[in-house]
Amino acid sequence: MASIPQSKNEGSETEAVVNIMKFLSWLISWVVLLFSCTVQEKPFHCGDKPYVVASTGIVADVVRHVGDGVVCVEALMGPGTDPHLYKATPGDINKLLQADLIFYHGLHLEGKMTEVFEGLKAKKGNAFAITDGIPREMLIIADSATQTYDPHVWFSMPLWKQVTLYVADILSAHYNQYHDKFLENAQKYMDTLMKLHEYAQRELSKIPDSKRVLITSHDAFAYLGKEYGLEVHTLQGVSTLDRYGIADIEKLADLIVQRQIPAIFVETSVNNKGILALKELVRKKGWDVRIGGTLYSDALGEPGTIAGTLPGMFKSNIDTIVNGLGYESEESRH
Repeated sequence: MASIPQSKNEGSETEAVVNIMKFLSWLISWVVLLFSCTVQEKPFHCGDKPYVVASTGIVADVVRHVGDGVVCVEALMGPGTDPHLYKATPGDINKLLQADLIFYHGLHLEGKMTEVFEGLKAKKGNAFAITDGIPREMLIIADSATQTYDPHVWFSMPLWKQVTLYVADILSAHYNQYHDKFLENAQKYMDTLMKLHEYAQRELSKIPDSKRVLITSHDAFAYLGKEYGLEVHTLQGVSTLDRYGIADIEKLADLIVQRQIPAIFVETSVNNKGILALKELVRKKGWDVRIGGTLYSDALGEPGTIAGTLPGMFKSNIDTIVNGLGYESEESRH
């Protein structure tokens, strides 16, 4: 039986009901979280310093550098954590409620936690998306239909400079007595970023033009490719929630064989099953592609290691890519 078309008013009413249901669902989730955790005091080790909570280790890194000596920073998501899939725990909510300031990445990187941060921003006014410091025309559009942006801006050192300045502005606005200190810290951090920018340009230029193709699990390296001249191909989109199938693996395998790409890469925060399947299919097609190494995409490495900070993580990735794509297999030498 044919459906009865809705009038314009009926359609609007239906949409309003859907929006109300979404809001109620969000509100109920918050109430459950709030009542399931015991609100505690701020961390003892912070002393009298302002307590700042960051969503990811990458966000925490820039806040720690800019706020060094002034604020106490804690990240919700640790090494190897995929922010696209992360869900807030009662402990996370407790930390967010106790925080003097909250910094999150934005651009929907935090996936399911985006509503939590935006709710706090609206309610308490102490939550800030660090990517708000980047002019939108400088961002890569991930989906033109929905006008959503690629969030992985930390792989462009010039864009991360913009983030650094924005963080310094926010901290200065709340703790103006330390304005000069924040600017000094920010400048040191930005000097490091620009040295890494030059390092990446120099090192990646060593890869032969025909081999400047970066293949990974999900599309986290578009800014790196755009900034430093790499062609990037992936199985998934900008989110690890994006699905891929046999056809996607087949397409990438054909490209690797045709262009004799020497290496593909796995990621620390992503399931590597797809990349391993890709490697096996390429082998069956007659080309021995290798796993060129492990890249840090959406999360830093363990504290105390070279990849435990954003500058160290960035340099580690550059070195891994250069070593992987600069490698010549037996087939390519003959």
